Amino acid sequence: MNCDIRELLEGVKRGSVTVDEALLEIRKAPFEDLGYAKADLHRRVRQGATEVVYGAGKTPEQIAGIANRFIERGQGRVLITRLDPDAAEKTAQSLEMEYYPTARIGLTGGMPEKKYGPVVVATGGTSDIPVAEEAAVTAEALGCRATRLYDVGVAGLHRLLSNLDTLMSAKVVIAIAGMEGALASVVGGLVDVPVIAVPTSVGYGASFSGLSALLSMLNSCASGVATVNIDNGFGAGYLAHMICRGAGKE
Repeated sequence: MNCDIRELLEGVKRGSVTVDEALLEIRKAPFEDLGYAKADLHRRVRQGATEVVYGAGKTPEQIAGIANRFIERGQGRVLITRLDPDAAEKTAQSLEMEYYPTARIGLTGGMPEKKYGPVVVATGGTSDIPVAEEAAVTAEALGCRATRLYDVGVAGLHRLLSNLDTLMSAKVVIAIAGMEGALASVVGGLVDVPVIAVPTSVGYGASFSGLSALLSMLNSCASGVATVNIDNGFGAGYLAHMICRGAGKE
């Protein structure tokens, strides 16, 4: 059960909140129509994390309007993805947030306490770091400890093998690579935890903007490897958080 609803029910139990007040709070619309967007105000109730704002394609005014509405309804921490530097600068004029330029993420309310993890975020090369940072910052914004292992691809396997202790201490590993995407299979054969594979659009012409890496990762012979979409660092970070949170419930 979501912590907000639990606190509300505890208030009823203590007598600090009346039954009618609790019913009114619960009955409030699960979303609010802002005209240009329908802000999902009950995402946290259903999934344990507030709705994330996808910044690409939205104006700074729209981004700030959505995020500020969440904040007004008590959801102080709002994650904004795919936010380019120019849009971030303009959005910051009407929204108090911290900006992570490499990850292209804006965050209101600051980073939370790190209760889950660790999540190890590994990349095949330095060129994969923007996607990796999107994954790592997303996981951290959702309460996970993230450990970064960058440029440990299979072209120099000793670089990965020198970090076995770190890999094997992880609750989840996010393996991010372009080119032939072999890193996920190698990591999957080394660890006993879920591996989230993220293909990137890094590579020469025959990589087909990440399609080669995507197909390699989908065809991984290692057990326990699941693949998200090309360049989807956010999806990987969010999934890592869900896995770690589920393990914590046990």
